[in-house]
Amino acid sequence: MTYAEAVQQLYALGNELKNAKFDLEGIRGLLAALGNPERRGRFVHVAGTNGKGSTSAMIERGLRHAGLRTGLYTSPHLIEPTERIQVGGVPISPEEFAVAFARISEPTTYFETVTAMAFLIFAERAEITVLEVGLGGRLDATNVVQPELCVITPIDFDHEAFLGKSIESIAGEKAGILKPGVPAVFATQRPEALAVLRERTEPIPLLGVEDVQLHRRGSRFRVGGLQLDCPLAGAHQVENARVAVTALRHLGIADEAIQVGIASALWPGRLELLRKEPELIVDGAHNPAGARALAAYVDEFYASERCTLIFGAMRDKSIEEIAEILFPRFAEVILVAPKQVRAMNPDVLRGMVEHPNIRTAPGLREAVAMAPGITFVTGSLFLVGEARALLS
Repeated sequence: MTYAEAVQQLYALGNELKNAKFDLEGIRGLLAALGNPERRGRFVHVAGTNGKGSTSAMIERGLRHAGLRTGLYTSPHLIEPTERIQVGGVPISPEEFAVAFARISEPTTYFETVTAMAFLIFAERAEITVLEVGLGGRLDATNVVQPELCVITPIDFDHEAFLGKSIESIAGEKAGILKPGVPAVFATQRPEALAVLRERTEPIPLLGVEDVQLHRRGSRFRVGGLQLDCPLAGAHQVENARVAVTALRHLGIADEAIQVGIASALWPGRLELLRKEPELIVDGAHNPAGARALAAYVDEFYASERCTLIFGAMRDKSIEEIAEILFPRFAEVILVAPKQVRAMNPDVLRGMVEHPNIRTAPGLREAVAMAPGITFVTGSLFLVGEARALLS
């Protein structure tokens, strides 16, 4: 089987979100047929609404610089599905992807199948894996491991149709990854979310943060007395780093490895500079919390600049709320549709939102050509993936 054939068959299983199954029977059946690879190796399990990927990437870097053979499982991918399964910080090759897919005798859903493939590869190639939850936690396909440590990043509103319409309900789904006797690290949470999480376990105390200095391309600060330089932009990344350092310290990782790991952390598509002149920055702000983080970044570093926003989103997102947060901060807004079946038509979107200088474009390439000066691309990780492919 070729990589192209594997990907074609994988996509034939249906839309990753629309066709998702919210039970653990399917993944358990797949893994049992493979000899239960999820029972081999060590795991750090990461859930939350925002910051899961960045925090997972920082933890993986620290573990790797401590000399451990690491796995990293994240979703969604930006360009190729191989990005989801990394060993030693490198996505698996297309050939490895195809071989792993061929070992799945009866694929179920998209996410369950890729998760089973990841467990196969990590069982053979990784000592310790940082495992990011796909959606929720309690019934997510990743929730079949007995982790060494659980991490929950900030909880906010997203995927309410699946997780519930209250913070308490969403927190309850995220708390589903917590296991008796397994230590946990919680990011700073809304009080109502923290109350739900603490019903399950008392977390490891977060290390303190001080001397925070933000700049356009990252930050410098101290966590637990350790001087850190973080190349991931945005004030929210300071909290993500604080969680990652707390987790790494608990895992016994030396301070030097933590410093190097944080300083070398990469997480594409989150306040990522793709073009320097004029600046073009992509960010996967696809929910209100992500929009607030992006808005804070724009206010901090671009308030005096005339910036353009290229925006496209999925129909099931809180588009009007996101637009209310972001659009007033930009001189011009260009609406596009990401190349996904769930994408909101830009003409329909234009009738839902308000801005004094708003246009539509037939596609991202045309929108980029229309945009003068400093430009931000956001609203969907699918759109961010398109931008990275276009400008790479």
